Amino acid sequence: MANNGRRSVKAKKGPTIGTGGHGRKALEGKGPTPKAEDRPYHKAHKAKQLSERSAAKRNPGARSAGAAKSGPKGRATEEVVTGRNSVVEALRAGIPAKALHVAIRIEMDDRVKESLKLAAERGIPLMETGKPELDRMTDDAVHQGLVLQIPPYDYQDAYELAEETVDKWKKGHVSNAPLFVALDGITDPRNLGAIIRSVSAFSGHGVIVPERRSVGVTASAWKTSAGAAVRVPVARASNLNNALKQFKNMGIFVLGLDGDGDVSLPDLTLATEPVCIVVGSEGKGLSRLVRENCDQIVSIPIDSAMESLNASMAVGISLYEVSRQRAAK
Repeated sequence: MANNGRRSVKAKKGPTIGTGGHGRKALEGKGPTPKAEDRPYHKAHKAKQLSERSAAKRNPGARSAGAAKSGPKGRATEEVVTGRNSVVEALRAGIPAKALHVAIRIEMDDRVKESLKLAAERGIPLMETGKPELDRMTDDAVHQGLVLQIPPYDYQDAYELAEETVDKWKKGHVSNAPLFVALDGITDPRNLGAIIRSVSAFSGHGVIVPERRSVGVTASAWKTSAGAAVRVPVARASNLNNALKQFKNMGIFVLGLDGDGDVSLPDLTLATEPVCIVVGSEGKGLSRLVRENCDQIVSIPIDSAMESLNASMAVGISLYEVSRQRAAK
């Protein structure tokens, strides 16, 4: 049979020129196999999600202790306090609120009655809301038919607050020398609330928090402050180190609290001057740059068996000593 002048060529066995490594990626694999609970299609993943949701539902006040919840694509929405105990305690503490949402046909008890009464006395709008909407507002947390909406806190600017306070002091409108507390790396809102309370108790003029990697004034901070957040302004600094430098230029001495200090608290000689006390987190303490920007590092004498004090406790002790020295002047 004619083959049209073409010769058949037998395929050579083994690799041909230029084929080396073409299948290397296919042989490399995709790394270690993820755990079953981390695979979205596995039943263990669903079980893990159900377990996490159940744990959240067992803590009715979880919303009151956190930051503002996130909406779609991480968009921040307003913070809410959920659960009958948490809501009534928040209203008792005078936490600012935009609205009190009450479930339709809610089963009344003493906590619900008191919440309605307190909200009415303060002029807080009462909204009758269906359960599906309450579930959506709280990300399915256990709300027991009560949800309190908290408006975002209106922060002052750190520089403007310090400048205004120094100006009032120089003109004699403020009797005590300016006294501030700045937070470096503190993320627990309960610490912030307790610090605000101490600043109020010892006639301080404000609390400074950085914009990033720092706690904000949440419902939990309001609650822990026991209403002191109404009296003590909380100001934000876009950069804490720059703010501290500006404070020093205004004549405010910056004192950092640390266990390894230059001076012991009882020997502090700057207490009667304008002062900003800086406190770091309990674990890490003051950051390096903040420490460098301090005029003095002050330590609180404690038993050697105790490694460190809680941040809010350290601030309270320091403010007491400053207040004592100012009173004795």
